[in-house]
Amino acid sequence: MGDDKASNQMWGGRFASGPAAIMEAINASIDFDRKLYAQDIRGSLAHSEMLAQTGIISAADQEKIAHGLNTIAKEIEGGTFAFSKKLEDIHMNIEARLAELIGPAAGRLHTARSRNDQVAVDFRLWVKDEFNRVAAALKDLIAAFLDRAEEHAATVMPGFTHLQTAQPVTFGHHCMAYVEMFARDLSRVRDAIERMDESPLGAAALAGTGFPIDRHRTAKALGFREPTRNSLDSVSDRDFALEFLSVAAICATHLSRLAEEIVIWSTPQFGFVRLSDQFSTGSSIMPQKKNPDAAELVRAKTGRVNGHLIGLLTVMKGLPLTYSKDMQEDKEAVFDTAETLDLMLAAMTGMVRDLTVNEAAMKKAAGSGYATATDLADWLVRELGLPFREAHHVTGRAVALAESKKAGLEKLSLEDLRSIHLGITADVFSVLAVKNSVASRKSFGGTAPAEVKKQVRAWKKRLAKA
Repeated sequence: MGDDKASNQMWGGRFASGPAAIMEAINASIDFDRKLYAQDIRGSLAHSEMLAQTGIISAADQEKIAHGLNTIAKEIEGGTFAFSKKLEDIHMNIEARLAELIGPAAGRLHTARSRNDQVAVDFRLWVKDEFNRVAAALKDLIAAFLDRAEEHAATVMPGFTHLQTAQPVTFGHHCMAYVEMFARDLSRVRDAIERMDESPLGAAALAGTGFPIDRHRTAKALGFREPTRNSLDSVSDRDFALEFLSVAAICATHLSRLAEEIVIWSTPQFGFVRLSDQFSTGSSIMPQKKNPDAAELVRAKTGRVNGHLIGLLTVMKGLPLTYSKDMQEDKEAVFDTAETLDLMLAAMTGMVRDLTVNEAAMKKAAGSGYATATDLADWLVRELGLPFREAHHVTGRAVALAESKKAGLEKLSLEDLRSIHLGITADVFSVLAVKNSVASRKSFGGTAPAEVKKQVRAWKKRLAKA
């Protein structure tokens, strides 16, 4: 009695019943891998059909297996399936229920298959499905930016380096920068799907099987391009999960940069944009405040996504071939990242479509900080033939003079400018206006409204094919 009491105190709390409770808690994955139920049933159906077609099991047994699996799918989707932690994972839960439903025929389903290749194919199917969801969400976000870019192709705003006013650009051009960024994310998604589009089913525990299975048949049935080519790698590979997390982390970083800009732009000091109440909250004590909480939370969730990538990289870095139980840690990271990224993309797409642009504030800011100084330097090079370094020096003196007069460059008189360089003519004022500066940037990919509209048209065509 005394020993039992001491033992219970040692294990304590949630694990008072001793080592068995601890082992069940650390070993079971059903609380999270139940998300794989649809993929597990798809894999089992394809495997059983192949077993019957190759004569490894009878058609009658396969028919019973298929009926049982479809029944289980309906039970899970209807919320009547009883998940058991004692059965460890989704695979064993489904297998046990199948045996209850159809009897001994259920035992034939696991012929020429191991839980190692079973979980590998289930997880690949799930990640592939999620990649396709992310691709659709990215296309929606890109479409939202294209609409805003087209709407604001000529809306002038300051362009920044070091968060200091650099040169005038258009808001449409700024939107198109994010089109490029998220389109690269979409490209990474497509590339990753191409790389992972191989079925590990049939690799069995690690060495393949002696049964005359047809792995090409099951790969095709599950929508994979082909089967994997090495059984050892098939059950130990988690590159596809790491790549999902990597793609998600890069995409989340882009979302976070955009969120940061929305936070800055929505401050009274900038006043460039305004979010509706749908994506903002008020202060509990300051009635005048409107907080861009949705953008801030997108920015914060990037850290969560990045953490999952580092976590799984750390899990995988020391594992010898082939399967180790450590790999059970892969799913929670991927599942949580998927949910987080889905929410981030939806929130940001909503904000991009929702925000109101303050064109007047943007235009006023675009002319601050001597934003057309580079245009002056370019004019000196182009019209007077000055070396750029000399033109840079002359422009610096002009900016200093404007600062001393507390005026913009365009407000300096011709006499003021000629006092710095006698070759300057009245034609210089054509480049000192912000609108003219923007319109002059007609190089491919430049900020000129005509060029922005050209890029919008090209991207709309490209997106339709993506």
